[in-house]
Amino acid sequence: MSHADDRTDTSQTPGADRRTVLRGAAVVGLAGTAAVALAGCSGSPSADDTSTGSPTGAGGDKPTGSIVKTSDVPVGGGKVVNASGTKVVVTQPTEGSFVAFSAVCTHQGCTVNSVEDDVIHCPCHGSQFNGTTGAVVTGPATAPLASIPVAVADGTVSFA
Repeated sequence: MSHADDRTDTSQTPGADRRTVLRGAAVVGLAGTAAVALAGCSGSPSADDTSTGSPTGAGGDKPTGSIVKTSDVPVGGGKVVNASGTKVVVTQPTEGSFVAFSAVCTHQGCTVNSVEDDVIHCPCHGSQFNGTTGAVVTGPATAPLASIPVAVADGTVSFA
């Protein structure tokens, strides 16, 4: 018997063929990608996520002081700032009318980052909020941004 006759024909051997192995690798890769994507949406909500009242400052007290100059807030737009330890988005829906909301998205606690055409945008998962009312325009957020009372005097928007 020659050495060639001793070789096993693997094309007929039961078990995993190349196609099966590649499918398994693709499934494992997709599962890993899905786990990473879900991890981005997980985590414990912050106090601002579940709060129905106005946000509090760094020490847990009601924030005080100035937030932003009125000249820094465009009409139909807004400005996102951290004032007195509170993440705030101030908008100017119409000339001379200023409103403020918590800048913490109610979906997963990311900070909103822009206001365009009276819509507040969250960069993490695409939630959008009405710049006049804080109401959800587009999810996944289901709760509005918490309103923050403000006063306007001498060209400055301040906590009321």
